[in-house]
Amino acid sequence: MKNGLEDVIAAETQLSDVDGEAGRLIIRGVALDHLVADGTYEGVAALLLDGLMERSFNEVELRDWLAQARTGVFDHIKAADASLLALPPVDAMRALMARLPDGEDFDTALNLLAAPAVFLPAVLRLQRGEKAIAPDASLPQAADILRMLTGKLPTREQTAALDAYLVTISDHGLNASTFASRVIASTQAGLTSSVLAALSALKGPLHGGAPGPVLDMLDAIGTAENAYLWLGEALDRGERLMGFGHRIYRVRDPRADALKGALKPLISTGQVNSGRGALAEAVEAAALAILKARKPNRPLDVNVEFYTALLLETLGFPREAFTGVFAIGRTVGWLAHAREQALNGRLIRPRSVYIGPLPAAA
Repeated sequence: MKNGLEDVIAAETQLSDVDGEAGRLIIRGVALDHLVADGTYEGVAALLLDGLMERSFNEVELRDWLAQARTGVFDHIKAADASLLALPPVDAMRALMARLPDGEDFDTALNLLAAPAVFLPAVLRLQRGEKAIAPDASLPQAADILRMLTGKLPTREQTAALDAYLVTISDHGLNASTFASRVIASTQAGLTSSVLAALSALKGPLHGGAPGPVLDMLDAIGTAENAYLWLGEALDRGERLMGFGHRIYRVRDPRADALKGALKPLISTGQVNSGRGALAEAVEAAALAILKARKPNRPLDVNVEFYTALLLETLGFPREAFTGVFAIGRTVGWLAHAREQALNGRLIRPRSVYIGPLPAAA
């Protein structure tokens, strides 16, 4: 028995492999750096869902069908009343997604891929007292998300950066939310149930889908010159340095480098606050140095949250929405795992060890 199921094998999968010792992520046989280099959200979605649905398709077809699905699910925004909009963005998004039919077919999957991309920007705008913007079926998913958020067409660099993020976090082994999706799918519940269960798991702060505290740390540090002192004092107080360390990776999280690379075109074209970018790099360098000195026997390196925070802030997402943006990208992984479990797996039914009191002897 291992508390937390550490290293317990619970499924066979063809979807992704996380090699924590080598710092490598493979998605459907393709290394992450190759996927991010020239990939799109629609491309990785087609890759992950290939062979798992009742319909075959390619990236181009998926882009068109997904655009139509975004247009269709927008009608649910009418249900966003005052009580719903009083919720945190991810909770409001989840409530709207719960309105979707709970099927197992490709149309259900398309609606679930489209829904968070439409609902999150709409909720954010409505919470600011602005009008929700309807989807544009002529745009790919990443560009349309940013247009629905800001009300204007994004730059090429902005679209590429969001695409890189959505590709990077599309799937990542049997993490807590993905396992939740597979557990629900193993009962033969619908895909909507699986995705809602996964989204609920993602909300937990231990999962890692909310990198907002990284920005809180950068705000508190303030200047590059203050980084080493501030980080040292934080460790003295027993605090965790946000954006560093990972449950699986014993070396640098490969997703951190992918997202740092995705920021470079935004930086070179002046679309990132230069001071913010310099501060992030200074904090990274200082944190790695102090962690190596203070905790030489613990493998603590940059994880996906560190540069995610800077990237999403640059693209205009408020930090309270970061979990929702993560869900936009990860939903395709949840769907793929749910379908793989439903097609090839069994009802997930582990046992527990009873450690409570025994009844008194007669």
